[in-house]
Amino acid sequence: MTPTLVRQHPQHTGPASRVDSRVRARDWAEIQERMLVPLHEAVYERLEVGGGTRLLGLGCGSGLALLTAASRGAAVTGVDDSSPERVRLARERLLPEGHGTHTRGDARIVRGTPADLAGAGGPAYDLVTAFEPVGGVAGDSDGLVDVLEAAAPLAGRGAAVVLVGWGPPERCATSAVLRGVGRLAEPLRGGGGWRAARRDDLEEVAERAGLGLDGSGRVACPFGYADVESAVRGLLSTGLLDAAVAATDEVQVDKELTEALHPHRRPDGTVWMPNVFRYLIARTR
Repeated sequence: MTPTLVRQHPQHTGPASRVDSRVRARDWAEIQERMLVPLHEAVYERLEVGGGTRLLGLGCGSGLALLTAASRGAAVTGVDDSSPERVRLARERLLPEGHGTHTRGDARIVRGTPADLAGAGGPAYDLVTAFEPVGGVAGDSDGLVDVLEAAAPLAGRGAAVVLVGWGPPERCATSAVLRGVGRLAEPLRGGGGWRAARRDDLEEVAERAGLGLDGSGRVACPFGYADVESAVRGLLSTGLLDAAVAATDEVQVDKELTEALHPHRRPDGTVWMPNVFRYLIARTR
């Protein structure tokens, strides 16, 4: 499935450095989150997600992947401790309080970690997903290992655990853009700057978390934007350039991003970057 180009979006008011977390979360939900929909659908198809599936989404963000699973009949639970604004948007999408037509009565969204679900009762989860791609920020795998270890007791033995990572740099146009702009963070030692994905990133995370390996795949996920402004806002909403912003400021990062995106701008003004993402299916022991 090809992402839909975003044609309408709210305008910034004031300098970019004053954009608050609510705007960033909305940019994520309205511009960027959908870019990985082809990957979500490929994983769900391979694992035959449907009625009877109990899914735990780690780092669920604003809930689009959970909504996709729920539309297939799965009972979904999402946890996220990184952004209260994204969690609020996930609740609006999934909880049955009159937030539109895409509500699911068996959904649960928790701002926190898997530890906050302990003792909640109910059957064990048979699918755990971590759709936030590994390999974008130095040290990102360490926190994921801890989260996976906390989630494992909530899943049944042999439950599928899905990890996602960026594909080879030469097949990810966005990777080169982020790597170039991410160099602004180099003055911050260990500051969480961009790094290229390594071939065995996902396997290393799974093994460190005590999971068994059970297959992998690759999915094309092109990033398509209506214009350069949308692309800048979408990429900033990922958080992958936060270290660059901290090392300089958001105005400088906006400028660098705009320049880096120029080769990917098409004659009609849209921005198109082909990418490949990799997923790993692991199993609880």
